[in-house]
Amino acid sequence: MPTPVRGYGALSATSPLGLFSFVRRDLRPADVAIEILYAGVCHSDLHTVRNDWGNARHPIVPGHEIIGRVSAVGAEVSRFKVGDMVGVGCMVDSCQACSACGKGLEQYCESGSTLTYNDVDRTDGTATQGGYSERIVVSDKFVVRVPDKLEPAGAAPLLCAGITTWSPLRHWKVGPGSKVAVVGLGGLGHMALKLAKALGAEVTLFSRSAGKEADAHRLGADSVVISTDRAQMKAVRGRFDLVIDTVPYDHDVNPYVGTLALSGTLVMVGYLGKLATPVNATALVVGRKSLAGSAIGGIQETQEMLDFCGQHGITSDVELIPIQQINEAYERMLKSDVKYRFVIDISSLSS
Repeated sequence: MPTPVRGYGALSATSPLGLFSFVRRDLRPADVAIEILYAGVCHSDLHTVRNDWGNARHPIVPGHEIIGRVSAVGAEVSRFKVGDMVGVGCMVDSCQACSACGKGLEQYCESGSTLTYNDVDRTDGTATQGGYSERIVVSDKFVVRVPDKLEPAGAAPLLCAGITTWSPLRHWKVGPGSKVAVVGLGGLGHMALKLAKALGAEVTLFSRSAGKEADAHRLGADSVVISTDRAQMKAVRGRFDLVIDTVPYDHDVNPYVGTLALSGTLVMVGYLGKLATPVNATALVVGRKSLAGSAIGGIQETQEMLDFCGQHGITSDVELIPIQQINEAYERMLKSDVKYRFVIDISSLSS
């Protein structure tokens, strides 16, 4: 029989998150059941439950940065066993048959990947619900192993913030000798600094205001450029091979295009929507520069990223909270009042 589960969910776009009971499916042969220990809090969680993107399916239990222990496995599962520390990110299924899935890029599944929450299960049509809960059941193909060396709470945001920045770093082959800039110092930005530095790149942070230099250097930045300072921006024109733009709201990207080197790329990872200020195509044509986008990462590269973080001791900087403080955390997140990611201690559900 389906298992009753407690979590925190939103019943509508205007209601606060509160205690919510629902059911998880029985194990299918290829499923893994996970007792959730920690769940990261992502801007996407807030945007989804408040229907900012117009696609909310209430009631919604958010959470797609999930760390937990395997509590049971289906009859066909051989990669995991009870007690393993594992993670689940933004996806729990895909068609497994299209060109993108065949390349290990399930996030670009041609029929649409199945999201961890606010989506519909491909097999039985039930609503998917996320990690702000006691337990989750997921196909073993979408479960990743968490290295022993990684602190579990700090590893949770790697399943979204980490892989969202790792994927473009790997796609554009960042390594020793690369010059990388990161726009914005938040959940995504601080992971981009850490990962780019560990890959051997020379790393710069773009910030709109001073005061972040000490933290930026601690996280891996070699230098900080104030993007509102014309002289500083002029000094880095034509410098960067890759600029990772993590800003989650509409903004003018033209100043950052100007800092790209020959054949350089500005990749958008934080904002979904139209840009109010048009991009000057001349700046792209002159210098063979590119404006690109990137979404999370496939399961294979997520495992690669976790293994890399295990080898280099990289986790997210987190503030651990009880689930009862999630609504307050959302308001603080809107004010950028967190360094740099909230993570829910799911054991607080028992209280």
